Amino acid sequence: MAGFQWRVRVYYEDTDSGGVVYYANYLRFMERARTEWMRAQGFEQDRLREEQGLLFAVRSAQVDFLAPAHFNDQLDVSAEVIGRGHASLTLRQDVTRAGAAQVLCSARVKIACLDAQAFKPRPIPDFILKEL
Repeated sequence: MAGFQWRVRVYYEDTDSGGVVYYANYLRFMERARTEWMRAQGFEQDRLREEQGLLFAVRSAQVDFLAPAHFNDQLDVSAEVIGRGHASLTLRQDVTRAGAAQVLCSARVKIACLDAQAFKPRPIPDFILKEL
């Protein structure tokens, strides 16, 4: 995995009746990793909304589920920018078992920069692009 990495432990509540991580929870793990990635760059999403009048929202996600994760596994979730648009960023996010190279889940996630009031696309400010 390249780029930012965030570690998460799989809790019982994250699993389905088969004892594996429920597919939608991978998206939750990725959301948290993107939030922590932005925080590591110095951007708190609530402050961006309050002070800059902007927010980021997922526009699209293409997800491939490759192998299961189980209760009590520690997972590494990555976030790496692979594309930039005028008002969007595209990230690759992979989930691996901590310390292992096997990708369990891989996604291409496009996030849009939105005006917090109108919920319409707006350009990503230069001060953010410079850091990311």
